[in-house]
Amino acid sequence: MAKGMRDIKREIKSKQNMKQITKAMEMVAASKLRRAQEASTKARPYSDKLKEVVASIAAGTKGVKHPMLETRPVQKTGYLVITSDRGLAGGYNANVLRKVTQTIREKHKSNDEYVLFVIGRKGRDYFRRRNMPIIDEVIGLSDSPTFADIKSVAYNAVKMFSEGKYDELYICYNQFVNAITQIPTETRLLPLQEVSGNGPVTSYEYEPSPEGVLEVLLPKYAETLIYSAVLDGKASEQGARMTAMGSATKNANKMINQLTLTYNRARQAAITQEISEIVAGANAQA
Repeated sequence: MAKGMRDIKREIKSKQNMKQITKAMEMVAASKLRRAQEASTKARPYSDKLKEVVASIAAGTKGVKHPMLETRPVQKTGYLVITSDRGLAGGYNANVLRKVTQTIREKHKSNDEYVLFVIGRKGRDYFRRRNMPIIDEVIGLSDSPTFADIKSVAYNAVKMFSEGKYDELYICYNQFVNAITQIPTETRLLPLQEVSGNGPVTSYEYEPSPEGVLEVLLPKYAETLIYSAVLDGKASEQGARMTAMGSATKNANKMINQLTLTYNRARQAAITQEISEIVAGANAQA
């Protein structure tokens, strides 16, 4: 009985240590979530203004053409997938990777029909294990990424579409709703049909030409959308990690309470047994 009680006490101590770790990780994730939300909010005005300018040019200029605005027959598709470098974030990575994998299986019959751009070690490793075609990757992002951190993969994704290496580009990430809810999202990024001319028509004069202005602005706009998705993904990652660690802390509390109850019962049984033995011994002497 004493050996069993020692094992229970050791188990309680182990769970208490685990609880301290998960509680600390929950608090760190909450702090990082606040900073990630602030970064996403600060980046939004630039993205909105750039979209407004591009939409004005596209809507107010007749006959303007650009490869990033033109829909063409789809023979090959690009996917830019945003995941994290670390785990312990609940279903954050699994949900978006499951969604991408399902889409690829439904739409493509072979690896020749699509290419992958991956941000995050978890996604990179997942696709590598399945021998899926990764042509560019970024890993080791900080919890507060800058545009420079993802510029190379964003630039390559947009450039390869403009060069006709594939005919559409989707961005796949977890859209942040709140700390509890993150929605796996798959959005077509290119071609940029949403800025092709549904807004009010305004007459502008451009130097050297509308096409020249769009040649500069459209790639920047697409890269900005990718960066916004990365910031949204970081907020989702911290929210998912905070929620997962909060659940782990609650589970640790439940296990500690159950083990403590078991320990107290075992201790009570041991005391009762000792008293019974003492009484039996006293009666035998009498």
